[in-house]
Amino acid sequence: MSKGKSSKPKPAAPSRLLDQARDELFSHILRCGVLEAAQTDQKEWFDDTMEYLGERYEGLSPRDLTDLRQLGERYCQPVISRNENDQQKEPVGAGN
Repeated sequence: MSKGKSSKPKPAAPSRLLDQARDELFSHILRCGVLEAAQTDQKEWFDDTMEYLGERYEGLSPRDLTDLRQLGERYCQPVISRNENDQQKEPVGAGN
């Protein structure tokens, strides 16, 4: 008999479980195009995805899920906003 892939991860130490959930979250972010989505769409996506990850990784505490969501949301934010970057640029020849 062949073994089918289980839908739930094997039991692991809590920190290992959090690492697995984090890796899966980042993988989903990259595959689903969340980085390019509008903020309202990102919020809805995170709501759904965190519910899914909470069911998939039952060993995670509500605090773990909150921390995981914050990591994901920070990952989706640009380091420097394009608008801020344009406003901060000094015109060529300014101050000379």
